[in-house]
Amino acid sequence: MDAIIVEHLSKRVRDADGWLTILDDLSFRIGTGETVAIVGASGSGKSTLLGLLAGLDLPSEGTVTMFGESLFALDEDARAAWRARNLGFVFQSFQLLPQMTALENVMLPLELAGDRAAGERARALLERVGLGDRLNHYPKTLSGGEQQRVALARAFAPSPRLLFADEPTGSLDAATGARIIDLLFELNREAGATLVLVTHDPDLADRCGKRLALHAGRLEAGVTA
Repeated sequence: MDAIIVEHLSKRVRDADGWLTILDDLSFRIGTGETVAIVGASGSGKSTLLGLLAGLDLPSEGTVTMFGESLFALDEDARAAWRARNLGFVFQSFQLLPQMTALENVMLPLELAGDRAAGERARALLERVGLGDRLNHYPKTLSGGEQQRVALARAFAPSPRLLFADEPTGSLDAATGARIIDLLFELNREAGATLVLVTHDPDLADRCGKRLALHAGRLEAGVTA
């Protein structure tokens, strides 16, 4: 089964001059277990596309089908529940809750899902990403690389079928970013998830099996329907 099927997806927003087209009639498929990079210049629509794939925004036209389920046939609450069951997300700016420790941040999605072993699984994941001695540290006491490792552990904690990453190394220096990407691909292989990431980094894009190249909101080359 394809993990993602996108058909004739468009996104327009109103601006001072009328309507601005951000994405224009995109169609493509991503197979289960594939790794795909979304690449393109700033303003080409990469993050907008990722937001639509996650059901965080609504399209102007088109459909997104995830594992056979039409995403936009669901209402907002149902899409949120779908994300909680199926999707892990890694952000450029980490998005850790500052009032929670590393352990509590990783436990949060598990607790929301009613996992009684949340603490045990969160500890194991933090050990896996090399932060077993940072369990009770708050984000402000962690380096950028450590914060992103916590974010990786949190993203993989619910065993997602899909992992989305938006510029996951954008806030890190080159050496730290390279270590984070190695870890991301290792964790993804172990989880068997479908990985879709937005990146400006050609080396990172080359590590993915396929790429979607966007130019001015249109699919330039790469994955096709």
